[in-house]
Amino acid sequence: MAIKILIERKIKPGKEKEFIKAVKELRAMAIHAQGYISGETFCSIEDPSIHLVISTWRGIEDWNRWANSPSREAFQKKVGTILEAPTKVASYQHEASAPSTDEILAGLEVSVQDE
Repeated sequence: MAIKILIERKIKPGKEKEFIKAVKELRAMAIHAQGYISGETFCSIEDPSIHLVISTWRGIEDWNRWANSPSREAFQKKVGTILEAPTKVASYQHEASAPSTDEILAGLEVSVQDE
Protein backbone atom coordinates (compact mmCIF):
# COMPACT_ATOMS: atom_id res chain seq x y z
CA MET A 1 0.00 0.00 0.00
CA ALA A 2 1.37 3.41 -0.96
CA ILE A 3 2.35 5.85 1.76
CA LYS A 4 2.70 9.63 1.94
CA ILE A 5 5.67 11.40 3.49
CA LEU A 6 5.15 14.98 4.66
CA ILE A 7 8.29 17.04 5.14
CA GLU A 8 8.03 20.55 6.57
CA ARG A 9 10.91 23.00 6.55
CA LYS A 10 11.13 26.62 7.70
CA ILE A 11 13.67 28.46 5.54
CA LYS A 12 15.80 31.44 6.63
CA PRO A 13 14.81 34.75 4.99
CA GLY A 14 16.49 35.27 1.63
CA LYS A 15 17.33 31.58 1.19
CA GLU A 16 14.14 30.52 -0.61
CA LYS A 17 15.68 30.37 -4.12
CA GLU A 18 18.58 28.30 -2.82
CA PHE A 19 16.15 25.93 -1.15
CA ILE A 20 13.91 25.55 -4.21
CA LYS A 21 16.93 24.79 -6.40
CA ALA A 22 18.16 22.15 -3.94
CA VAL A 23 14.71 20.50 -3.73
CA LYS A 24 14.51 20.28 -7.53
CA GLU A 25 17.94 18.64 -7.62
CA LEU A 26 16.93 16.16 -4.93
CA ARG A 27 13.66 15.29 -6.68
CA ALA A 28 15.60 14.62 -9.90
CA MET A 29 17.52 11.97 -7.94
CA ALA A 30 14.49 10.66 -6.02
CA ILE A 31 12.55 9.80 -9.17
CA HIS A 32 15.11 7.05 -9.75
CA ALA A 33 14.83 5.68 -6.20
CA GLN A 34 13.17 2.32 -5.73
CA GLY A 35 9.53 2.77 -4.73
CA TYR A 36 9.26 6.50 -5.48
CA ILE A 37 5.89 7.36 -7.03
CA SER A 38 5.52 11.15 -6.96
CA GLY A 39 6.26 14.37 -5.11
CA GLU A 40 4.93 17.90 -4.74
CA THR A 41 6.30 20.99 -3.04
CA PHE A 42 4.13 23.67 -1.46
CA CYS A 43 4.77 27.05 0.13
CA SER A 44 2.59 28.26 3.01
CA ILE A 45 0.23 31.12 2.20
CA GLU A 46 0.33 32.39 5.79
CA ASP A 47 4.13 32.08 6.16
CA PRO A 48 6.08 31.86 2.88
CA SER A 49 9.18 30.70 4.74
CA ILE A 50 7.46 27.36 5.44
CA HIS A 51 7.74 24.76 2.69
CA LEU A 52 5.98 21.41 2.62
CA VAL A 53 7.03 18.46 0.47
CA ILE A 54 4.53 15.63 0.04
CA SER A 55 5.94 12.54 -1.57
CA THR A 56 4.32 9.22 -2.33
CA TRP A 57 6.21 5.95 -1.96
CA ARG A 58 5.26 2.35 -2.61
CA GLY A 59 5.94 1.50 1.04
CA ILE A 60 7.71 2.60 4.21
CA GLU A 61 10.69 0.36 3.44
CA ASP A 62 11.28 2.24 0.16
CA TRP A 63 11.04 5.59 1.94
CA ASN A 64 13.43 4.50 4.69
CA ARG A 65 15.94 3.26 2.13
CA TRP A 66 15.82 6.63 0.35
CA ALA A 67 15.77 8.66 3.60
CA ASN A 68 19.01 6.97 4.71
CA SER A 69 20.71 7.09 1.31
CA PRO A 70 23.95 9.08 0.89
CA SER A 71 22.23 11.39 -1.64
CA ARG A 72 19.47 12.39 0.72
CA GLU A 73 21.74 12.67 3.73
CA ALA A 74 23.99 15.04 1.73
CA PHE A 75 20.91 17.10 0.83
CA GLN A 76 19.81 17.30 4.47
CA LYS A 77 23.27 18.46 5.48
CA LYS A 78 23.33 21.12 2.74
CA VAL A 79 19.80 22.36 3.47
CA GLY A 80 20.38 22.29 7.21
CA THR A 81 22.46 25.46 6.90
CA ILE A 82 19.52 27.45 5.52
CA LEU A 83 16.83 26.26 7.93
CA GLU A 84 15.40 28.28 10.81
CA ALA A 85 14.07 25.15 12.54
CA PRO A 86 14.71 21.42 12.32
CA THR A 87 13.04 19.52 9.48
CA LYS A 88 9.79 17.80 10.47
CA VAL A 89 9.07 14.46 8.77
CA ALA A 90 5.87 12.45 9.17
CA SER A 91 4.71 9.32 7.37
CA TYR A 92 1.09 8.44 6.66
CA GLN A 93 -0.78 5.50 5.22
CA HIS A 94 -4.25 5.49 3.71
CA GLU A 95 -7.03 4.52 6.09
CA ALA A 96 -8.81 1.57 4.58
CA SER A 97 -12.40 2.63 3.99
CA ALA A 98 -13.57 -0.66 2.53
CA PRO A 99 -14.02 -3.64 4.82
CA SER A 100 -11.54 -6.49 4.50
CA THR A 101 -12.54 -9.82 3.01
CA ASP A 102 -12.52 -11.40 6.48
CA GLU A 103 -14.91 -8.71 7.76
CA ILE A 104 -17.27 -9.28 4.83
CA LEU A 105 -17.24 -13.05 5.27
CA ALA A 106 -17.79 -12.79 9.03
CA GLY A 107 -20.96 -10.79 8.40
CA LEU A 108 -22.51 -13.28 5.97
CA GLU A 109 -25.14 -15.75 7.05
CA VAL A 110 -24.80 -18.99 5.18
CA SER A 111 -27.52 -21.59 5.10
CA VAL A 112 -27.54 -24.82 3.22
CA GLN A 113 -30.83 -26.56 2.64
CA ASP A 114 -31.39 -30.13 1.53
CA GLU A 115 -33.10 -30.34 -1.79
